This record gives sequence, structure tokens and C-alpha cells, in this order.
Amino acid sequence: MTTITDSHCHLDFPDFEGERDAIVASAREAGVARMVTICTKLRQADQVRAIAEAHDPVFWAAGTHPMSAASEPMASVDDLLTLARHPKMVGIGETGLDYHYTGDSAAVQRESLRIHIEAARQTGLPLIIHARDADDDMARILSEEHAAGSYSCVMHCFSSGAALAETALELGFYLSMSGIAAFKKSQELRDIFAAAPLDRILVETDSPYLAPPPHRGKRNEPAYTAHTARVGAEVFGLDYADFAKATEANFDRLFAKAAAWGKA
Repeated sequence: MTTITDSHCHLDFPDFEGERDAIVASAREAGVARMVTICTKLRQADQVRAIAEAHDPVFWAAGTHPMSAASEPMASVDDLLTLARHPKMVGIGETGLDYHYTGDSAAVQRESLRIHIEAARQTGLPLIIHARDADDDMARILSEEHAAGSYSCVMHCFSSGAALAETALELGFYLSMSGIAAFKKSQELRDIFAAAPLDRILVETDSPYLAPPPHRGKRNEPAYTAHTARVGAEVFGLDYADFAKATEANFDRLFAKAAAWGKA
């Protein structure tokens, strides 16, 4: 079976309560061999870590979501370094900037983002970025920080403009396709992905949100990564198996800790 990886999901969310074993099993049946479940509030790290420990295909990452940056205690670099010692903790974030609903906390979000970047720099783990309605500040901060010391990064659920995509790619970062890229109205976004190098593309669900067709409007789950990946294959003019192989290689390159776990 052709295999792919859901590089970003939220298995700890209550939408999956009591069903996680079945959700993981369904994903594997659909060819989704690995999943990265994301902790968005550090006080929930124990719960997210436990999900990864209970399921061999599941890895985890941790950070403070920008929409929670003002309401949660400010993460420290040491906090993130401590969490990163866990063998299945494979990324820093999600962090980033979201000015759509929480623009009033922009200054706090920027401070939090820079802390997460430093943790990514020190651990060597990829930074996982959420960006919405903050393209200019995001491009500026990512560029400033990269000039101060390199780090790796994925622009998760990328749905921003072409200029931010170009900046991210110039810095050596990756763009992740979510169900948004499969929506009928998202041709402009698909064009942005089509202009990117194939070796910088990941796929994800961001489940339980943003289910791709034919499940749009329903609860998303990791198994549905396959639907987005099929659209990705069309965008790049590839057979599904070839696109899946490319995104698997990209994931292994960026999330090297997860790749090493699999080989072990």
C-alpha cells in the first residue's frame, strides 16, 4: 500500500474522545502510516504525550498556539527544551501569528514566536508555524531570526499569500497542504503550491478541522490525508504513488527524529 504521513493533527481534542484507537486504526487502513499530533497549550503536554506513547504511529509536537499566547503562561525556551527530550516529541509548535481574531495580542504573539524559534534552533527540531492575516510580520520575523541563526520550519496548513510562500521557500522552509487546498474555491492556493519545489511539500489534515472533499463540513480525521494528497498529486501532475513517495521523503528530511524512530 502507498503510505503517507499526516504531519499535523490534534488527536487530543474532545472531538476524538473515546475513539482514538479507532481513528488511528482507520488512518493506517487508509495508508496514513504516521501522524504528528500537536499540543497547542503546554499545560496539556502530558495528555498529548500520552497519546503518542499509546500509539506507535503517532508522534507529537508542543507549543503555545498564537491565539492562546495572551491567555496561557508564556512558554520559556527551557520549557520547550525539557519537553523535547521525549523520544517521540518531534517538533516545536504550533506557534506563529494570528491577527484574524486575536490581533489585539500581536505583541505577545511575536514574543512567543521568537521564544519558540530559539527552542527550534537549540533542539534542531522543526518549527511548526501557524500564520493567518499576519503575512508581513511573519515574513519579517522568520527572516530576521533565520539571519541570526538557522533553523528548520514548516508553514502548517499553508493558506497565506504568494509573497509569504516565497519568503518561506527562500529560507529553506516547507509548505504543508491541508484540506483547504482541496476546496473548490482554492485554485489560487493550488497555484502557489504548484509554483513551489516538490521537495518542500508536506500534507496534513489539521483534524478535526478543515476536512477535504468529499467530507467537507464534517469532522476531519487523519485518514482523510489521502484525499488532500490526491489533490496534491494532481497539482504537481504526478501519480498518487509518486506524490506520496515525495512527501514521505520530505517528511523524513524535515522530521528527522520521527524518521529515526521508525528505522529503530
